[in-house]
Amino acid sequence: MTNKKLLLSFLAIILLAISVGVYSFPAPYNQATRGLNQKFNWSIPEINTGDYKLGLDLKGGVHLEYKADLSTIPEKEKASVMEGLRDVIERRINGSGVKEPIIQIYGQDRLAVDLPSEDSIESAIATIGQAPLLEFYEQKSDEEIKQMEEVVKKVQEVWDKNKGKTDEEILAEVQKIENWQLAYMTPYKKTELTGRYLQKATVNYNQTTYAPEIDLQFNDEGAKIFEQVTERNVGKSIAIFLDGQSIVDTTGDGKIDSNDLYAPRVEQKISGGKAVISGGKETIANAKTLAQRLNQGALPVPLGQPIVQQKIGPTLGAISLNNAVQAGIVGFILIVIFLVLFYKLPGLIASFALIVYIILLMGSLKAVSATLTLAGIGGLILSIGIAVDANILIFSRLREELKLGKDVTSAIKEGAHRAWPSIRDGHFATIVVALILYIFGTSFIKAFSFALILGILISLFSAVTVSNIFLQMVAKNKKISKIKFFWS
Repeated sequence: MTNKKLLLSFLAIILLAISVGVYSFPAPYNQATRGLNQKFNWSIPEINTGDYKLGLDLKGGVHLEYKADLSTIPEKEKASVMEGLRDVIERRINGSGVKEPIIQIYGQDRLAVDLPSEDSIESAIATIGQAPLLEFYEQKSDEEIKQMEEVVKKVQEVWDKNKGKTDEEILAEVQKIENWQLAYMTPYKKTELTGRYLQKATVNYNQTTYAPEIDLQFNDEGAKIFEQVTERNVGKSIAIFLDGQSIVDTTGDGKIDSNDLYAPRVEQKISGGKAVISGGKETIANAKTLAQRLNQGALPVPLGQPIVQQKIGPTLGAISLNNAVQAGIVGFILIVIFLVLFYKLPGLIASFALIVYIILLMGSLKAVSATLTLAGIGGLILSIGIAVDANILIFSRLREELKLGKDVTSAIKEGAHRAWPSIRDGHFATIVVALILYIFGTSFIKAFSFALILGILISLFSAVTVSNIFLQMVAKNKKISKIKFFWS
């Protein structure tokens, strides 16, 4: 690397560290900005990046309990249905970021949800949503639809004859018609097919027309029910309702036809549990919206409103958080002392690189809106240890090169090159284990593994790039690039 490129790389790292540092910890910057603005009458803008999100164990949050309606579920399937319900709710909460919710099943039909860093019960309920139930409807019989159409015609005649009267007066006349309620009912009726049986809905493109369409995948039991539903509705439309509202009848006329965004029409009996929704006014935006609604409503059973709503205080609170921060500072100082005593100048350089690493790590946590818990802090501390270990590997190889009689510049380059395979393999193995923990672990384990994975990825940049560039910058100075400062 030429001197010019090395200098530019060094300045870029310093600029990146300052920018991310201001983003991560804006309070000192804002305080300095206010002082300058008052003293010189300037108008430097302040930065508001928000605070870090703290978990239930550090800040508290909102506790909600739901009672699932298992009245239609066979006894032997209730446990698996509740497990599926918990998974769907957790995916829904984590959809907007890493929130680390705590979701637990109590008894046979109770679901408890703890949301960290939530100050409002109403906001917490809105985050989960009203747990809409996805249902598939089929057309009523021809005789029922004909009867409904006849009543609708009579009701319309009453409205036409009584123009000028109030709605209450007209409605009183309408209620004199026999079976007048049929005029305000949907021509569809429920089937036994619900979101409980839907595994996923995805957007794809038709291979012939290239128009977007939605692919549905039902589980094994749902495939059998779907086959029966489609067999008795060939040539008819299927309506899809989410929380009692049709998500395909966009015109609001109570019918599913080509005027709607999507018109799921059964062309033939469908086996195998796979179906395609196409037709109507398709656009990629409409297709994504419908697929999102289908996945959102894929709840095994309805929940309704929470039966318990309450704010909860932190179990550890600000004192524990302050203690953790103080312990981290003490630990960092001890690491710096160790690195300087054992590795001299490279150890001091690694300490500065470690500061850059911590700044980038905290900035990344804020950027992804991760919720900090004690488990997550444990993952962060472990990742710092791994970052230090990567530097130690580089320094050990550097000493070996110096023992062979190479100059400092050559030893730095060769030492970093030789240390890279060990750093790469060690980091990769740790990431694989952390990914397994994240995929199969509970919320507490996910918090730990997520912080660990993020820290490892950043440590690769810190150890291999930042430390290496800092060392090369020092090696360019002949006064301090003597071997005695690197090894004796």
